[in-house]
Amino acid sequence: MPAIKIARSESRVTETPNASMTTLASPTQGGTQALSLWRVAMRTGQHGPQHTFDVEQAWHVLDGTATIVVDAESIGLSVGDTLVIPAGAHRQVSTESGAVFVITGPARGLATPHSPAGPGDPVSPAWIV
Repeated sequence: MPAIKIARSESRVTETPNASMTTLASPTQGGTQALSLWRVAMRTGQHGPQHTFDVEQAWHVLDGTATIVVDAESIGLSVGDTLVIPAGAHRQVSTESGAVFVITGPARGLATPHSPAGPGDPVSPAWIV
């Protein structure tokens, strides 16, 4: 199989109240059947929802600082740090200063949101497929 270039113009951006996700590589963009690579940009004071993924992911900090709570352990991250989050771990990402990450994991991953009322339905986030 030949190498496949995905041009910058082929990336797609998904905005949520918590962050801006830019899909860099995924099965729906072509070039990969099993992996996803995306960029997350969070502004000062933003925090993501509590959730789990059913697949392992690796988060790498490109800019800023962040805290990721994984199964009740608060982990501080800064530029150059990488955190591997195991499948099934409860997590929540937050930043006081703003942060930019690049994340990779299997494209088939499903996210399950969690709230005080309990878990929601698993979903396949648009920036991963």
